[in-house]
Amino acid sequence: MDVKITKPIQGGTIRAIPSKSAAHRLLICAAFADGETFITCPQSCEDIEATIRCLQVLGVKIDHKNDGLLITPIDHSKINKEKEYVLDCGESGATFRFILPICGALGLNVSIVMGGRLPERPLSSLYDEMTSHGCKLSEQGVSPLKCEGQLTNGTYTLPGNITSQFISGLLFALPLLSGDSVINVTGILESRPYVDMTLDTLRLFGITIKEEGQSFHITGGQTIRSLKNVQAEGDWSNAAFWLCAGAMGKSTDSKTVAGNKVATTCTGLDLNSRQGDKAILEILFRFGANVVCEKDAVTVSPNELRGIDIDAGDIPDLVPVLAAVAATANGKTVIRNAARLRMKESDRLQTVAATLSAFGADISETEDGLVIIGKKTLKGAQTQSYGDHRIAMTAAVLSTVCDGTVTIKDAQAVKKSYPSFFEDFCNILKGECYNI
Repeated sequence: MDVKITKPIQGGTIRAIPSKSAAHRLLICAAFADGETFITCPQSCEDIEATIRCLQVLGVKIDHKNDGLLITPIDHSKINKEKEYVLDCGESGATFRFILPICGALGLNVSIVMGGRLPERPLSSLYDEMTSHGCKLSEQGVSPLKCEGQLTNGTYTLPGNITSQFISGLLFALPLLSGDSVINVTGILESRPYVDMTLDTLRLFGITIKEEGQSFHITGGQTIRSLKNVQAEGDWSNAAFWLCAGAMGKSTDSKTVAGNKVATTCTGLDLNSRQGDKAILEILFRFGANVVCEKDAVTVSPNELRGIDIDAGDIPDLVPVLAAVAATANGKTVIRNAARLRMKESDRLQTVAATLSAFGADISETEDGLVIIGKKTLKGAQTQSYGDHRIAMTAAVLSTVCDGTVTIKDAQAVKKSYPSFFEDFCNILKGECYNI
């Protein structure tokens, strides 16, 4: 699917879609709880469906009902350790990294299928810890990855600078074992907010985990308690695209905030959320945008933007759209500590630089980040999604400050996290785009 944008976002109000980070975690806890759980989650995406698909293969019953999912947990008496379970994770890194240690904890024989660049993404540290604790894994970097054997309790050591998903995966798995375990994290724990989300979700379901510095002490044999009803909170990562468009907007619409130009409002957001990408509020404020928070809503309107320095260690998913904001901010913006982006759905440092360059932006790559010198306006362009949902959405947001039409090739990449993105772009935020 190719999309042509002839009229950029004109402002408006949109409700944030459910957080896939929250949905992954709620699904996994509910799948191993002691009773049914209903998760309110009115929209799904390819990554969430990957987790649903894998859990169903393991024996979890998941029914789509109204605006959510009814989870009937796994019946441990029906687990067949002689059977090979084939799990398709698609391109979802969270699904793969969460489900792999859980299957080890259950002692299952599994074959995990991965799509896109997922087999190439980092696994070594989790792989090494699992193989030294009872599991036998096939060669890394190849799909499918096979895992068999019983994961054992004990002391696990993981680096904090690769991906927090390794830590979260073990936090889900180790309470299922009979004995106690410890996870020691070495170095700087990047993306710490995502570990906090995992801990909060586990505690919500009754699991006790004790922290001492960068060590997590997990008592074995715990029971995951059903919540009966729980809601997946709004997604700050995807809301960031609309909020950034609001900061960059140049509409003549009559709606104003505090005397400024047209505003973009996102509702359904938890201002106390643990999601790391809630940092978009503070970052847009530092850029100089007008940011107003009220109850569950955030409104952003344009102002004179200025370049800033951004440490992306805890917020790697925001880098593409922040680079778009930086492209029209006065002065220089430096984004650093983002080397992990080279192993996402695309090499995101490279594809962000290529995308913004196509629009005429002044951008260059560094080893672990980007340097952007802002311009007042950019030119329309034809660009690729590179098979990466966040690149496709960033290109759409860039149309807000472009003179001319924007065409995005292979724009269906947005289905990975936000299938209705272009529908919302057209219908709710009054942009104008169509398939070609």
